[in-house]
Amino acid sequence: MKNLHIALSGLMLAAASVATVAPEAEACSRILYVGQDSLYVVGRSLDWKTPIPTNLYVYPRGVEKVSSDKPNAIHWTSKYGAVYAVGYDGGVTEGMNEKGLVVNGLFCKGTVYDNAETATRPPMSMAMFVAWLLDNNATVDEVAGVLKEHNFSLSGATFDEGTVSALHWGVTDASGRSIIFEFDHGNINIYEMGDYRAMTNDPNWPAMTSIIDYWNKKGGQNTLPGTVTSPDRAVRANYFAHHVKQTSDTDLGVSIARSILVNSCVPYTYEIETEPNVSSTQWRSYADIRDKRYYFDIVTNPGYYYVDLEKCDLRPGAKILKLDTAKHTQMIGEANKYLEKNPGFTPMY
Repeated sequence: MKNLHIALSGLMLAAASVATVAPEAEACSRILYVGQDSLYVVGRSLDWKTPIPTNLYVYPRGVEKVSSDKPNAIHWTSKYGAVYAVGYDGGVTEGMNEKGLVVNGLFCKGTVYDNAETATRPPMSMAMFVAWLLDNNATVDEVAGVLKEHNFSLSGATFDEGTVSALHWGVTDASGRSIIFEFDHGNINIYEMGDYRAMTNDPNWPAMTSIIDYWNKKGGQNTLPGTVTSPDRAVRANYFAHHVKQTSDTDLGVSIARSILVNSCVPYTYEIETEPNVSSTQWRSYADIRDKRYYFDIVTNPGYYYVDLEKCDLRPGAKILKLDTAKHTQMIGEANKYLEKNPGFTPMY
């Protein structure tokens, strides 16, 4: 009874946290499928109340970049090539680099990036933050090291009629190890995911794990929460990610990851009469870390496709490539032939 009381107390605290930000307007999910023979697939859904145009870009090594258009910005030359998902052709939402590092940003209400001390550090635009991490790091440990140094001040532009880019991030490397990091009034909190295999939006990670733990004790085989709220989606995704077949087959592994993720998505055009701004899933991605394939799945398209990063020329001096997802809507399977030379996206600083 004592353990149950502790679990229920954690659940009530987390539920109270969620209640303070309801109704939920932003909803994204992220899962990790653990297969055999080092097969790891990171799946994520991008959920929003209106379509978010997103194109894919492949950047080679050796490209000079800058963190912001503000004074004293950080400059770097990319160590690793990567594929990015770029929203509005102006900001990197997520991506995977040639070392198998995957970074995904999900909405997290209540996020405050800066305080009086951090605000004076070199500016980092949200549009370039994920690119900066992917360009310069190969492992979770390296990302954690950069975050602990915290030699930047992160900020993001508003979009879609004033929405603030309040995010937290999941990071997974080729070993399958994952961390989540969150900003709390200028402090960066880094959490090892351990055996948890799903994250969504709110509440923060410690409160979310309390909810997942409660439902694990309750027994997912008998009952699971079924709503589209962030905690319910995380519980379902985490349960199913632990109860699927492990395989070393790439195609089967991605298909399994896809089926787990779809189970925690919000139906397209989902509506509640009293809540006009409820989000629904716009697109999903699946990063096959072992085989360096980045899959993209727009819900209104008839199929999904992938960019094979190992078949891309990532050498310094190679061309930047773009896959225009609005131009090519009938793709299924490998999509490298649809990549076109491009000068690169223009960041929304």
